[in-house]
Amino acid sequence: MILTAPPGSSIDVLGRLIAEQLRDRLGQPVVPDNRPQAGGTVGTDAVAKAERDGYTIGLSFTGPLALAPLLYAKLPYDPERDLAPIVMVGSAPNLLAVNSALPVQNAREFIEYVRRRPGQLNYASVGNGSSSHLAMEMLKAQAGLYLVHIPYNGAPPAVQATAAGDVQAIMSNPTSLMPLIRAGRIRPLAVTSAQRWHGMKDLPTIAELGYPGFEAIAWNGFVAPAGTPREAIERLNREINAILQASEMRQRIEAAGWDPVGGTPEQFAAYLKAERARWAPIVKRAGARID
Repeated sequence: MILTAPPGSSIDVLGRLIAEQLRDRLGQPVVPDNRPQAGGTVGTDAVAKAERDGYTIGLSFTGPLALAPLLYAKLPYDPERDLAPIVMVGSAPNLLAVNSALPVQNAREFIEYVRRRPGQLNYASVGNGSSSHLAMEMLKAQAGLYLVHIPYNGAPPAVQATAAGDVQAIMSNPTSLMPLIRAGRIRPLAVTSAQRWHGMKDLPTIAELGYPGFEAIAWNGFVAPAGTPREAIERLNREINAILQASEMRQRIEAAGWDPVGGTPEQFAAYLKAERARWAPIVKRAGARID
């Protein structure tokens, strides 16, 4: 099981939770293998180039599966051609958050603070081409902000940099941010979902701040190399869906800040296609490219 993000990330947490259950259901070892480089594209490429026998799968996410083809001039894989969707695992909003020492108490104050200091503030992302990156670029474009992007190799170092004050702001999923929010080192300001998030109902959506239609959801799911036997895809889909539907596992996933999803391979494939189409004009408008 290739995990396309570093240890301690939400992908790592979810992958290891599922690997433990999948091992018991399949009656054989399931070995998690973290390959977080280049915003998850290295691990995703490793899945695309693996043997097509059903014994290598990957847990990947928004960036490598939907955004990377829009951002990279040369990507070593084509998600639609080289990968077979298995099942969508979870979805969650990104939180807009800042270092707690920044003298802002809410999202409106943050936007005004940045506007008065063009180019003087930095924001962290969990990697080039991630939803963490593009969600902030979307806000920059819509609000007319100039923030400098500092990409990190996964959520743990990006979140730590924000808490340490090396950067002033971040957009990332609740799993990675919550421990430092609870510790008072990072202050959440808004959520990127269309509706308020059930985990922090007091936080406004960015759309509520005067940017209608703003939505940037983080999601993840399992993929296999294209050409993997259909029976293997169906078996893995069936077993992972059963894991996601178990009440104890749902509670653990929700406690980690994610909403369990599940569904068929076809539903995941359709979602991937829709996400690429939705983000294409946003990426073009933002002018974001990665060489």
